[in-house]
Amino acid sequence: MIEESGNKRKTMAEKRQLFIEMRAQNFDVIRLSTYRTACKLRFVQKRCNLHLVDIWNMIEAFRDNGLNTLDHTTEISVSRLETVISSVYYQLNKRLPSTHQISVEQSISLLLNFMIAAYDSEGRGKLTVFSVKAMLATMCGGKMLDKLRYVFSQMSDSNGLMIFSKFDQFLKEVLKLPTAVFEGPSFGYTEHSVRTCFPQQKKIMLNMFLDTMMADPPPQCLVWLPLMHRLAHVENVFHPVECSYCRCESMMGFRYRCQQCHNYQLCQNCFWRGHASGPHSNQHQMKEHSSWKSPAKKLSHAISKSLGCVPTREPPHPVFPEQPEKPLDLANIVPPRPLANMNDTLVSHASASSGVPTPTKRLQYSQDIPSHSADEHALIASYVARLQHCARVLDSPSRLDEEHRLIARYAARLAAEAGNTRPPTDLSFNSDANKQQRQLIAELENKNREILQEIQRLRLEHEQASQPTPEKAQQNPTLLAELRLLRQRKDELEQRMSALQESRRELMVQLEGLMKLLKAQATGSPHTSPTHGGSRPMPMPVHSTSAGSTPTHCPQDPLSGVGGDLQEAFAQGTRRNLRNDLLVAADSITNTMSSLVKELHSAEEGAEEEEEKKQDGKDRG
Repeated sequence: MIEESGNKRKTMAEKRQLFIEMRAQNFDVIRLSTYRTACKLRFVQKRCNLHLVDIWNMIEAFRDNGLNTLDHTTEISVSRLETVISSVYYQLNKRLPSTHQISVEQSISLLLNFMIAAYDSEGRGKLTVFSVKAMLATMCGGKMLDKLRYVFSQMSDSNGLMIFSKFDQFLKEVLKLPTAVFEGPSFGYTEHSVRTCFPQQKKIMLNMFLDTMMADPPPQCLVWLPLMHRLAHVENVFHPVECSYCRCESMMGFRYRCQQCHNYQLCQNCFWRGHASGPHSNQHQMKEHSSWKSPAKKLSHAISKSLGCVPTREPPHPVFPEQPEKPLDLANIVPPRPLANMNDTLVSHASASSGVPTPTKRLQYSQDIPSHSADEHALIASYVARLQHCARVLDSPSRLDEEHRLIARYAARLAAEAGNTRPPTDLSFNSDANKQQRQLIAELENKNREILQEIQRLRLEHEQASQPTPEKAQQNPTLLAELRLLRQRKDELEQRMSALQESRRELMVQLEGLMKLLKAQATGSPHTSPTHGGSRPMPMPVHSTSAGSTPTHCPQDPLSGVGGDLQEAFAQGTRRNLRNDLLVAADSITNTMSSLVKELHSAEEGAEEEEEKKQDGKDRG
């Protein structure tokens, strides 16, 4: 029980979330009901992310979910309504960049709960198709003209005349939106709402309907609708003017200028809340500005107007033909598919009663062409144009094959229909020509297949040639020659190292003989000269540690200890000439050992460099 009550509270909180957020915006302080209603509905539109979906994308969603084939009075369940809304938002996320993705689940929940609160207050769990279309077409983004054209197509007959009963039903559905945001007393539905829009019961065509809905002022019950669109257009308009009440240095949105007080201007927040200061009063007439013009532009405009150079004002909307355009029926030829961009091409409905307003790029039959053959050719041309403008026609090979099959099937149908009215001679001539064309196409396809195979073969050969195997690298004569030179250089270095080691041994043997001779002489004369008795022993400058660092040094070398014998000999004070000879010999040995060590190090470094070059050559090979 506790869990069920918790879930119920959570569900109720989700249903009331949008209304709680709307109350937090404090729109109720706006004194004018028209602006108050428009601001609330604009907030709902932006909070549900409907301002990112235009009327063409909404029509696409209706068609994808099969609403165009249902009668307006058909009721759909909440689950199917959720499917429709989900398709709208998932398609929207596909069109938006990755940095501007919306929360689909949150948007679905907010919009679904708002529609249920507005159109299913009794809790029946069902809504009519016309209610869904009217609400979504009104609350989505896009131009008001396109919305009204679509709404009129849902309320008109096959002759392009508005059906008043359907328009009355439209008012009932669309005026539930102000009631849902607690503005029912100002803009609720009444039985006289239709007469306030069209006082005279006469034939209403599309242009008259647009003139009435987009007039200034519009019908009183729908005055909030054009204001909501104007709010969307001026949200980011900047006015470098100071507000006369709040003293804000600039304004965003609407700007209101008093027609009686000199240079008295208010921002939209101050005007909507009825703020006034100084001699200004709320009873003064105010002019609404949705853009900013510099004084220079105002002066140039006034001069042009006085000179009659200002062009005539364009009509609020283009004039459309009185007769409705016949929609292209491809139900038996092409299955319905969603289009990538509904702003460029509008999907035509299958039935005339559910037709859609057709922009300039819409596929259509031309009723002015008397010839049936011309109609067929126009159909083919329009279908080819649709294939060219559709962004997702060639997204996969299977779809491409399907399109070709459809074109081939329809071309065969045209050939069969045209063959019924042609004489036998023409038929035989055309059949021969078609046979020759098919043969030519078959030959070209075979040639194309052969060319593709040849290209594939050449590509494989090129890849194999650019990636040699290790066996080929070993058979490369250049690499073999480099390897041979490296080995020869290595042998030469090893021979040189052996020769240096041999010379070192010979020098050490000579040094040992000299030391023995020195010891023998020192034993024969035990009394040393007084001039040399106090002399300090001279160190031997033999780099024994450096010599021992070479690879040829052994710790058991019999020549070790030579330096100590020399020091002992010099300490005993031998003859000067013999000492000088020994010093010269020691210096010679030292120099020889130093050069030997350098040679050995340079030989090792050279061998390492040659090995690295050899390895780099193998890697490149």
